[in-house]
Amino acid sequence: MGSEVRERTQRVIERCRSQGFAAAGIASIEPSHRQEAWRSWIGSGRQGEMTYLDRTLEVRLDPNQFLPGARAAVVVADAYVTRSLRFQRCESIAQDAGVLQGEAFGRIARYARGRDYHSVMTKRLHALSDALRAEHPNDSFRTFVDIHPVIERELAARAGLGWIGKHTLLIHPRIGSYLLLGGIMTTLELEPVAEGQRVIDHCGSCTRCIDACPTGCITPYSVDAQRCIAYLTIERRSRVPEELRANMHDWIFGCDVCQEVCPHNSLRAAARQDLPAANAAYAPLREGFDLLSVLGWREEDRAKAFRTTPLRRAPLDQFRRNAAYAAGNLLAGSFHPGLHTRLQAIAADPTEPELVRDAASWALRRASRDDAATAREP
Repeated sequence: MGSEVRERTQRVIERCRSQGFAAAGIASIEPSHRQEAWRSWIGSGRQGEMTYLDRTLEVRLDPNQFLPGARAAVVVADAYVTRSLRFQRCESIAQDAGVLQGEAFGRIARYARGRDYHSVMTKRLHALSDALRAEHPNDSFRTFVDIHPVIERELAARAGLGWIGKHTLLIHPRIGSYLLLGGIMTTLELEPVAEGQRVIDHCGSCTRCIDACPTGCITPYSVDAQRCIAYLTIERRSRVPEELRANMHDWIFGCDVCQEVCPHNSLRAAARQDLPAANAAYAPLREGFDLLSVLGWREEDRAKAFRTTPLRRAPLDQFRRNAAYAAGNLLAGSFHPGLHTRLQAIAADPTEPELVRDAASWALRRASRDDAATAREP
């Protein structure tokens, strides 16, 4: 690569940083190096109800199908939690679950607590793309975030932003894994990060994410989506298998467990480094929701609560289903008469959606089993 391309590349990366991205790099355009693993994962059905992955697999595996003639990908990362302010995982899930300030509480993943990252990132990526297009009118540019058929984590690793950890998330060596990824595919000639300069895998012999996963969905560098709490609460529209419901604990949208236990996200690691703050757009609006309230929601309540956030992905019936599962898990360990009464009303109401009635009935059975076990104790 000549000096002109090298200087152009540096200008592009500086522009990414000026847009507030925590990290940026250039990836080479080539077919996925993990094609066999992807085809095996899809073939075994571990994508569950995410049928869009089947339909778009070939595009994901070959970036040139996303943008014909692409020569490079500008890859960026947004930090959505400031390392020095991250919560530390409780010693017992029961300590962190259930009752918060006297309320029956259901948690949501940290990335969903602020504004919708899709719009936050896309707006800046479009601005960057438009500026580059004005300077290079003979080249093509196409932006992407995780809703597009692009394997953004593989591109991010190829761009030198980190390595893909055993939990399959990208881990930046300084910032950790609380990152949102996106970028711009382009036909413009840029200098990609050389293979020898990419970040090596620092997971080593650590298995904390595997050991801590409540549903046991993680094996090294692979996740069985059908068991993942994030998938179960966000992507799965039908009933969750009964054997998994208790292990969902108080999560009602997403899950952070594998990231909470990762040593690369620890405060000890953060204290040693001058790290970028999270983008202000992701400042938490809430940590979760009162379960009793959610179980009584109508569509207008959902629309108001979810406006401008990633939570919009969850339909009302599915979110109430999640709240009922969390309520059952709470009632298995504590007494909340209002919640119990609400679940009884839902389970007995033939006008309630079957998905929600089934979840409420299960929650009551779970509470009853716990009550019976307590009664048998000497």
